[in-house]
Amino acid sequence: MLDIIHCGNHTLLTAVNNPLNITENWFAPDYWQRKDAIIAEKKGRSTTWFFDYPNGIGVLRHYWRGGLVGRLLSDQYIYTGLKNTRTYKEYALLIELEARGLNVPKPLAAKVTNHGLIYRGDLITQAIPNAESLLDLLKTRTLSDDEIITIGKTIADFHQQGVFHADLNINNIMLDTNGKAYIIDFDRGRLVKPLHPCLKGNIQRLNRSFIKEKGRNSCFYWDPTQWQLLINTYQNN
Repeated sequence: MLDIIHCGNHTLLTAVNNPLNITENWFAPDYWQRKDAIIAEKKGRSTTWFFDYPNGIGVLRHYWRGGLVGRLLSDQYIYTGLKNTRTYKEYALLIELEARGLNVPKPLAAKVTNHGLIYRGDLITQAIPNAESLLDLLKTRTLSDDEIITIGKTIADFHQQGVFHADLNINNIMLDTNGKAYIIDFDRGRLVKPLHPCLKGNIQRLNRSFIKEKGRNSCFYWDPTQWQLLINTYQNN
């Protein structure tokens, strides 16, 4: 269940009974910089901010368009109602996946700002403690067979509940120091029927990302022979 709070052009989304006093300020990187709370920034197509808050480390992400459309509209989306926004859909999906016990980052809050037919969005999740993406790990070391098995089982757990991930790649799968695997970034993700054909596409996309990153990184410790172990684990879980 979501709490929806309207503040002028802004709509804040939080979980029901959320004990945090989340305000619009939480979605402004400058607010955390003034509090000297920014502990890291991750730059890709856009910047993701990591900040200290009373219960842990928060991760603030702004929604940006990709591709050719992104060059024209950057972070602007057509507004046809709150529940149709990518922001609302991802936040609501994360709430549902967390309730199902799946390994996702804890959703803290989201914000939709609309002006007429245009909206922009932001999402805050809790950082997964002591975790790194497969991409970052493979730049420094190989993955153990036990880690590969954990990854295969985790993906199977999601697919058995019909969770489609729009961009399942090695940057969106994380391992913590206890050997637990998580999946992050559910923008454009959705729930489908288990065994839906689109879930097979998730696996194919993941395989392509291993191959792609091995080709573009001079130091990359992916062992292609481990792919079959991952697939066997996934299929037999």
